[in-house]
Amino acid sequence: MTELETRSGGCHCGRVRFTARGAFDAAISCNCSICGKRGHWLAFVPAGDFELEQGADSLSDYQFSHRRIHHLFCATCGVGSFGRGTAPDGSAMVAVNVRCLDDVDLTAVTVTAYDGRSA
Repeated sequence: MTELETRSGGCHCGRVRFTARGAFDAAISCNCSICGKRGHWLAFVPAGDFELEQGADSLSDYQFSHRRIHHLFCATCGVGSFGRGTAPDGSAMVAVNVRCLDDVDLTAVTVTAYDGRSA
């Protein structure tokens, strides 16, 4: 079983900062129309295990298609460090961009492709 850890992260300019508790040694790389362009590696955590510490007023929200996911990004630097949505069981979840976590060794992250284009 993967060990849970608490990590901090944020956007490039530092206006958006968060703390999340989850398993960040694995992530998905989605090929849907937005993820394929953004290049995010996503790890999912329950909304209760995510705390936006600063920058709520700096976030812009982009939704498309079924409008189920809030693709949030910093209005200043444009970096999307996380998004909010609903898990398949209906619970609130946060998709953390592992690339935006502080001091993560990206070579140690197991990345699995996810076919979001077909979903």
